[in-house]
Amino acid sequence: MLLEEMIGEVTGATVQKRAITDLRVLNEAYQYDRPSSFSRGMRIDLNGLVVLLISGTASIDEYGQTAHVGDFRAQCRRMLYNITGLLRAEGATWDDVVRTTFYLRDIDRDYREFNEERTAFYKSLGLDPLPASTGIQAKLCRPELLVEGEAIVIFRDKE
Repeated sequence: MLLEEMIGEVTGATVQKRAITDLRVLNEAYQYDRPSSFSRGMRIDLNGLVVLLISGTASIDEYGQTAHVGDFRAQCRRMLYNITGLLRAEGATWDDVVRTTFYLRDIDRDYREFNEERTAFYKSLGLDPLPASTGIQAKLCRPELLVEGEAIVIFRDKE
């Protein structure tokens, strides 16, 4: 039995899902020279409750190129900008984000700067409460990428 069938049985409603994107801020991963098989995010509609699963998103521009090579803080800001675009494309905001996971290429070297950038970003939005979050050291898909983030978002459909 598929997960969506199980969820449908529990809620008594059909589960609808579709890929999400915002081509104004970043391209699709399958458009890369070496395509990747994933969606930028997935929207799951559960009878008026919407769940967004934002895939790992880094400092990639609308043409699929790495932005800000070698500049950790600028990569953080572009990553947050890209996630914001994906949220906006689905009618969500950072207030709807319940969980984030951030992957840093070198957590010992970069965590302080990462946390300063994230804190300033969250303060600029007035987020309260802050999303649950985990930071992980990881090898990212491109050697020049220094940070990547993903998010889980839950909100009531406004339609």
